[in-house]
Amino acid sequence: MWTNEQLAARIDQTINWLRTKVTEANAKGVVVGISGGVDSAVVAGLCSRAFPENCIGLIMPSHSDPEDVEDALWIAEGFEIKTIEVNLSGAHTQVMGQVKKNLESIGCNLVGEKMSQGNLKARLRMSTLYAVANALNYLVVGTDNAPESYTGYFTKYGDGGVDLLPISSLTKAEVREWARIFGLPMRIATRVPTAGLWPGQTDEADLGVTYDQIDRYLLGEEVPPEVKERIESLHRQSEHKRQMPPSLELPKLEGLD
Repeated sequence: MWTNEQLAARIDQTINWLRTKVTEANAKGVVVGISGGVDSAVVAGLCSRAFPENCIGLIMPSHSDPEDVEDALWIAEGFEIKTIEVNLSGAHTQVMGQVKKNLESIGCNLVGEKMSQGNLKARLRMSTLYAVANALNYLVVGTDNAPESYTGYFTKYGDGGVDLLPISSLTKAEVREWARIFGLPMRIATRVPTAGLWPGQTDEADLGVTYDQIDRYLLGEEVPPEVKERIESLHRQSEHKRQMPPSLELPKLEGLD
């Protein structure tokens, strides 16, 4: 276990890392999506300390639980982060409605409609974050933790589409410890993890394992064989998310430069 002094030192190191990366990119600040969950709350805390005058918290409901928005606003207010809210419900409904209508018109069966709708939410949020970041010359800061990064539990070009990942080496338990150091209440730290992709959706139900089990696996501790196989299977299947897209290198024609 880390002491409070060690945790504070690690937080300061992360804050300095954020400042360094923003400076290296010749950017002016950061934007972070705040969902109301513990991961985004901790990242919001880091961003607010790194750039108290140049940090934007973006709240992006999309057919979301109103309590999520309330928690996100509460977190932003607590860290004194300037916020804007962009409701993506209408955009999501319009895009998905046209996709379904036109696919059905050419006789295509929608076999993955729920996944398509959920991932569209994440990708609309990514586009919105970058619309704000580009307008201000800011960088987009992501909120993926170590279990999510390792298992690929993020949407490709959605919440995985960011510039910086400050907590991707932290277990879920460590994220909750950092939340305690930031003074966040237990209702945020122990909130049931969800990406809010569809009603009733939870991270652990999607993963098929608990965050505690993934934490223990990543720390080299013993876990049941079926848990180990599930985690390793998720890692293998999601490898493409952690790599640049494959590119085909065709041989040049002779006689051409």
